Amino acid sequence: MKKLVLAGFGGQGVLSLGQFLVSSGLNEGKEVSYLPAYGPEMRGGTANCSVIISEKVIASPLCTIPDILVAMNTPSLIKFAKNVKTGGIIIVNSSLIETPVERDDVTVYLIPANDLAQLAGTPKAANMVMAGAVVAASDVVSEKSIFDCIQDKFGHKASLVEINEKAYKAGYDAVKNYIK
Repeated sequence: MKKLVLAGFGGQGVLSLGQFLVSSGLNEGKEVSYLPAYGPEMRGGTANCSVIISEKVIASPLCTIPDILVAMNTPSLIKFAKNVKTGGIIIVNSSLIETPVERDDVTVYLIPANDLAQLAGTPKAANMVMAGAVVAASDVVSEKSIFDCIQDKFGHKASLVEINEKAYKAGYDAVKNYIK
């Protein structure tokens, strides 16, 4: 069982990232839970979601002690980093976050998600960069499942499939080639 908290500003795609991971888990026949939370401001306000992906039945959708945190902005890092379990993973969007992670009991990946998304073709794909980072760091779902979900969502427009797959791969490679 993997418990994730994905957090950032509204409009950064954290809720979509959660949906991609959950859909990928469903495609693999896993048990999944998705619990979004967002402020009334929507775009520009805060947004986060809890995602649980498991081989076994999930008793509760609450994710108070996540295995993995994806922090897309500084307020999210500050709010959720302290809750990540010892031995867990924190993936930081270093394009926007300069605040250091003050924990030495977790693995931290500083991934320039916005910059990598821009290189892939659009800054809107920063969430897909983080999808790649999550899969590379944890194997929570398979790359094939993510690519199938990209095809399902963007298959009507080949350029969006290409950009999102490229962004995903950039995040995946960033973790696999990460130097601490």
